[in-house]
Amino acid sequence: MLQRYRQALAEQGAGSFADYASLHRWSVTEPGAFWRSIWTYCDVRGERGARDVTEPPDVMPGTRFFPDAQLNFAENLIERGSDGDIAIIATGEGVEDRQLTRAQLRERVDAVAGWLLQQGVEPGDRVAAVMPNLPETMIAALASAKIGAVWSSCSPDFGMQGILDRFEQIRPTVLIGVDGYRYGGKVFDIRDKLEAVRAVLTTVKRVVMVSYLGEAAVPGWIAWSDVTSGGCEYLPLPFDHPLYILFSSGTTGQPKCIVHGAGGTLLQHLKEHQLHSDVAPGDRVLYFTTCGWMMWNWLVSALGSAATVVLYEGNPAYPSTDVLFDIAARYEVTLLGVSAGWINAARQAGSEPVKSHDLHALKSICSTGSPLSPEGFAYVYSAIKPDVQLASISGGTDIVSCFVLGNPTLPVYEGEIQCAGLGMDVDVADENGCSQPTGEKGELVCRAPFPSMPVAFWNDRDTARYRSAYFEHFPGIWHHGDFAEKTAHGGFIIHGRSDATLNPGGVRIGTAELYRVLDRMPELADAAAIGALVEGDVRIVLFVVLAPSADLDADLAQAIRRRLRSEASPRHVPKDIFQIPAIPKTRTGKTAELALKTWIEGGAIRNRNALVNAEVFDTKPPALSP
Repeated sequence: MLQRYRQALAEQGAGSFADYASLHRWSVTEPGAFWRSIWTYCDVRGERGARDVTEPPDVMPGTRFFPDAQLNFAENLIERGSDGDIAIIATGEGVEDRQLTRAQLRERVDAVAGWLLQQGVEPGDRVAAVMPNLPETMIAALASAKIGAVWSSCSPDFGMQGILDRFEQIRPTVLIGVDGYRYGGKVFDIRDKLEAVRAVLTTVKRVVMVSYLGEAAVPGWIAWSDVTSGGCEYLPLPFDHPLYILFSSGTTGQPKCIVHGAGGTLLQHLKEHQLHSDVAPGDRVLYFTTCGWMMWNWLVSALGSAATVVLYEGNPAYPSTDVLFDIAARYEVTLLGVSAGWINAARQAGSEPVKSHDLHALKSICSTGSPLSPEGFAYVYSAIKPDVQLASISGGTDIVSCFVLGNPTLPVYEGEIQCAGLGMDVDVADENGCSQPTGEKGELVCRAPFPSMPVAFWNDRDTARYRSAYFEHFPGIWHHGDFAEKTAHGGFIIHGRSDATLNPGGVRIGTAELYRVLDRMPELADAAAIGALVEGDVRIVLFVVLAPSADLDADLAQAIRRRLRSEASPRHVPKDIFQIPAIPKTRTGKTAELALKTWIEGGAIRNRNALVNAEVFDTKPPALSP
């Protein structure tokens, strides 16, 4: 579809672009014209208005896109394709598969939206949900968008305090929950937890319960089947009207409440789906995600490209990592999205779907959550499908989209992200904010505004927290917090988070550099590296989870150090190596290096409920060597 977009630009007189590099340059130097072209090409429903961007268009924060526009996000997702087209396919652990047509989705969203209006929900009110990845979750989110309410969700595996840390800040009017969920062959009833949450959220006027396990609703909760009405019309809203509130991981403090606007989210997702991921009408998009991760919001938007959204609820590695390949083959999935950690798990498990599954329809595999190692790239092409587009992508909750991602018209190079997104003036900067040359590491930045910048942080009236989060490091330049480098192919390599960057002897090293080496050691199931401050210098400390047959004896420790010295550099060699039962991670699968650093240095772990495997911190940290 990217080629058709370039042809459309030429026919409209916008220019003839010989390659992606020239197209990208135009997209960031003429932001008004570029984003107007996306509105037109992707057939956005609504009134665009006279202005494409406020002047001057290079000020961050402050620039606004389409300030006169009126649109409805839900309308742009639901009113696509034909009534009989399949809109949603839902599957998961221990449940029968379900399908909803476009007509059924429209009817159900209409009924729930009308019910919300009957309960007194007004534009700007918050609808919060603790839900699995189900059709009901999508229906409720779209119904909220239809009437201008603001949607916010987290997954049901969150602890009570983790839920409250998020929802107490935004003071929701309606709370939607589920009786429980299934994961890894186990059943979890969460009704008592949700009732305790409801008791604390004093602003909630109505509570709704979805019966996923077949359990009865808690007294006082309204059954999902009773949420119905005569419907309502789509409410036209300003371009920047709040659509979603997403939350930062909350591993270093109270989660930030990041407010995203309807128009910016819509344009970014349509661009990324159609131009960067080649999603076309009739395609089927499966992205493994929970409702507490921004990839769920990204997945929902595939409806706006007239594609079918395929939902999976459960453990993506139960009973084996083949479960997602089974679904992809059964429903002829065209885009499969997973985490880099899942690809590595499938590789370690020896899964070879190229021999066992019919994946003829699969055009693209997207990988995110953490940097994908070169071995991960090689595994995808040798063991999954040799002619697939492997798109390593990176962006995040902060922009509900991507800075760097795939491109179906460009080659894929092992270990690299293919390109910067159209309309995204992405660069790698040194400590002074100056552009780094190719091959030199630095801070990932964006030098010009884009529509999916957050509208605001919730309860940040003077924008001080917002400005501090992204513009304090480099005034007027978006600082994303990733440690990265540009490649000779025009792509990018992400080396990890800047705040987790190792600094032994004053030389910055990304944690991903170590993980790429350690991933090739069969004795290791997982690993995490931190930089601990000892006697005025930074020491690399390595935590490892061993494969079942391995022992962390002197020989294995020596082998780890030898591999890192020979395949990376002497500076990458850890002083201390400790075995732990599991690596703490955020709920989106990112390694919690900062929490491990705090633990080893004797500090208190804040917001443990934002992590999985946090029980590691119940033990006394190991002692660093002299």
